[in-house]
Amino acid sequence: MALRQLSTRCLSGVNGPSLSVLGRPAVNSGIRRYTTPASEETPVDPKQKALSIIDALPGNSLISKTGYITLGTGLATYVLSQELYVINEETLVLVAFTGMATLLYRGLKKPFNDWAAEENERVNGVLRQARADHKVAVQDRIETVGQLGDIVDVTKALFAMSKKTAALEAEAFELKQKVAAAAEIKSVLDSWVRHEAAVREREQKALAEAVIEKVKAAISDPKVQQQILEESVAETERIIGAKTA
Repeated sequence: MALRQLSTRCLSGVNGPSLSVLGRPAVNSGIRRYTTPASEETPVDPKQKALSIIDALPGNSLISKTGYITLGTGLATYVLSQELYVINEETLVLVAFTGMATLLYRGLKKPFNDWAAEENERVNGVLRQARADHKVAVQDRIETVGQLGDIVDVTKALFAMSKKTAALEAEAFELKQKVAAAAEIKSVLDSWVRHEAAVREREQKALAEAVIEKVKAAISDPKVQQQILEESVAETERIIGAKTA
């Protein structure tokens, strides 16, 4: 009775003949038309409808869900009976807005879910591809490192070879220095030999010239010339006498 009085008071307080002509059935049918999708216009089993509504309520058991319904109904009845809330045109606008929002939600829910699923699949594909690329890169790195597994033995062999090479280079450098020193010594000795040969040649030349000068000086002496002449005549006579005998 209180709910009917509040409804009558709300409808009588609205200005204009249009709202009073429509009446509550028209308003309820309009709200139902906007809030009910086209797919649900077919008759539905009331039991299933009630079960779906009950399942949509919060709670884990049937008792808790029906308790929410009872509590909500009692609270709404108390509010309306005590005139704590009066149904007016704002309430109708709120109900219409709620119906439109519900209709938009039901209409956009599936496309949005499809878009979200596609976006999620795309992101997952990118992540899977990145994971596969990272796995391939890590595998290539492992293979590269595996090929360098004997790098220690190769390094040791190269180090030993470098030590031998350094020793051979040191020996070759030492031999080269010895050869250079021997060549230097030989060149010095050759220069001394050439110097001594030149000195000896000059001395022999000077001695020969001195002897020649002495001989010339002795030959130029008349006594020596007379003695040589006599010796030559005597030698000639001896040779002639030896032939005649």
